[in-house]
Amino acid sequence: MIDAAAVLRHRHFMTTTTLDLTGLKCPLPALRTRKALKTMHSGDLLEVCCTDPLSVIDIPNLVIETGDRVEIRERGERRIVFLIEKLGAVELEAGSD
Repeated sequence: MIDAAAVLRHRHFMTTTTLDLTGLKCPLPALRTRKALKTMHSGDLLEVCCTDPLSVIDIPNLVIETGDRVEIRERGERRIVFLIEKLGAVELEAGSD
């Protein structure tokens, strides 16, 4: 579990961003999350709010690919909230060696 308060105390200069993807359907939540993660620095937090039930599969799989950390903060019938911590892993471009 990511302890946002502990992370904030440790890294006072990091940022927390909220991404509201309410109403968007697959694959848009994962694509928008990937785009947001590319602009973030190590230690930053991204809170992602979704309504698409497939996001519980897509977002964690995306975070595995990017090498970051994710937890599901809320999972209800109408809303899913993820908290992603950017760990600073570098994504490899397709076809690169």
